[in-house]
Amino acid sequence: MFDFVRKHTRLLQLLLLILILPSFVVFGLQGYSSFSGDEGVVAKVGKQSITQAEWDNAHRNFIERVRSQQPNVDVSQFDTPEARRQSLDALVRQYVLAEAAADQSLSVSDNRLLRQFTTDPRFAGLFNPDGSFNKGLLEARGMTPNQFVAMVRQELVLGQVLGGVQATGQTSLLSNRQAVDALFQVREVQWTKFEPKLYAAQLNPTPEQLQAFYKDPANAAWLTAAERADVQYVVLDIDTLKQRVTVSEDDLRRSYKENEARYSTPEERRASHILIKVDASATADQKKAARAKAEGLLAQIKQNPAQFAELARKNSDDPGSAANGGDLEFFGRGAMVKAFDEAAFKLKKGEVSGLVETEYGLHIIQLNDVRGGTAQPFEAVRAQIEDEARKQLAQRQFAEAAERFTNSVYEQSDSLKPVADELKLPLLTMNGVLHVPGAKDQGPLSNRRVLDALFDANNRAKGRNTEAVEVSTNKLVSARIVKHSPAALRAFDEVKDELRTRWVADAAAKAARADADKKLAAWKAAPDKAELPAAVKMSRKTMFSQPPLVLDAALRVPEKQLPAFTLVDLGADGVAVLKVNKVLPLEISPQELKETQNQFGSYWGRAEADAYYQALKHKHKVEYLNEGKKVMNAQKSASAS
Repeated sequence: MFDFVRKHTRLLQLLLLILILPSFVVFGLQGYSSFSGDEGVVAKVGKQSITQAEWDNAHRNFIERVRSQQPNVDVSQFDTPEARRQSLDALVRQYVLAEAAADQSLSVSDNRLLRQFTTDPRFAGLFNPDGSFNKGLLEARGMTPNQFVAMVRQELVLGQVLGGVQATGQTSLLSNRQAVDALFQVREVQWTKFEPKLYAAQLNPTPEQLQAFYKDPANAAWLTAAERADVQYVVLDIDTLKQRVTVSEDDLRRSYKENEARYSTPEERRASHILIKVDASATADQKKAARAKAEGLLAQIKQNPAQFAELARKNSDDPGSAANGGDLEFFGRGAMVKAFDEAAFKLKKGEVSGLVETEYGLHIIQLNDVRGGTAQPFEAVRAQIEDEARKQLAQRQFAEAAERFTNSVYEQSDSLKPVADELKLPLLTMNGVLHVPGAKDQGPLSNRRVLDALFDANNRAKGRNTEAVEVSTNKLVSARIVKHSPAALRAFDEVKDELRTRWVADAAAKAARADADKKLAAWKAAPDKAELPAAVKMSRKTMFSQPPLVLDAALRVPEKQLPAFTLVDLGADGVAVLKVNKVLPLEISPQELKETQNQFGSYWGRAEADAYYQALKHKHKVEYLNEGKKVMNAQKSASAS
């Protein structure tokens, strides 16, 4: 089966899946064995355990995948509790779906797998010129071709678990109409905003008010300087080692000769053809007539090859190319059916073939042009070969260097200078490193594991090196604190200006709210005297024309209470008072109604699939432990607040 796959270009485009599928989805999830006890386990799905190492590896692979797709992205934004929770969720999901697939005895046939390879547009471009697997790319991912095919097969199996539920999302006309009414309902609204900045000019705090504001426990969080430290650190990675290794000119030229096919552009041919269609069910007489017609055309072309395009336009049964004089543009070897392919690649430029028979009928082929098929000269690819060679050598050295790095920072824990000298690494420094960096870019010192080890009470107090922490693939970091500054309340004089700014903002917001409350009470008592601007139309179809909070509040007022007043807190922008007058007639075209019904059905299907997945989690007894439990509980607390 897969010999056929390996011989066909279109099918081998599956290699792109390496960059698309989650790296932690591997064949044989069921093969993981449980450790004795729960130490180091972050979640359980039935009897299967997910370890801290698996979670770290999944999250690291996710970050590397993002980095490969977006080289300039700040990956520190993904080293957050929320991002780690999402990676754990995704890992648990794979285990749950694998358990469910095993229970339901789901499988994927070879034909289904083959169809996926040939039709999925994601599988484009990553194959060798001869149509074989790029084994180097697979090896870089730690996989053989068979393992990769097994991974794709399992992904399709897991997709079946929820796919059937999601694909059957249907809704009634009544529920769809109710959803449309909720989505597109239009209301007539008058509203005005009370902005704090209009009240700020009148406010001037006294020293006593600022002191009271300074001592208010509600302000302690922003008045407290975060825990920070001045830090020394060393980094060992492939790039550092790559700069040191050297490759001889002879080795580079030998590598070029051994891999010359890699530096050749695949040969492509541009041909035109005339097709005389012959159906498989054609009678002997019909086949004879078709051949006679094709032979007659071939005879005309041999007498005058220049008329090929004109004859193709008038006689070819291929509607895709006939209008262009039979032109098929450039195509590579293997792109056409076998008989056509062999004939086209035997022709010389300008030659015309004899009759070529395929399952589509009889073809006359004219070769118009040839490009590619030649190797780039050594000088053109020398830099590429050297870079690859240096990287390979650095990767071979990394394992030994990593062991020496790990041992040295542990055995000589009071200084990083020995490991820096031994491995010829730069001793780096960074001042003001935050224990909780937030949006601050601290490079490798933004890594959660590095920071937790760095600010550990024992390491912090004694200035010890952290253990060697792998912050990304083939990148180790160790750090030590040179000077520690604990979290502390900033002095009043240091924050006096900021105190005044915040006091004014707070007092202005309260003044705006008080004025809004006063006006709202008066307008409710005498609606006809409400000093409001002209009415505007509001609906979710025009959601970008009004502030989201105002729009949401206007649409939430119960229809039975209209006309009605309501007040909306806009945060730093103050408050708004709304008068919702009435519901206007719904304006929606039949086409929009049809489109929304399709969308609503899709959303309903997703909701049902999610509900089914939650039921599967319960059935297969998902449990979070240790660090996994901490992350999930933190998310629940954040959601509750």
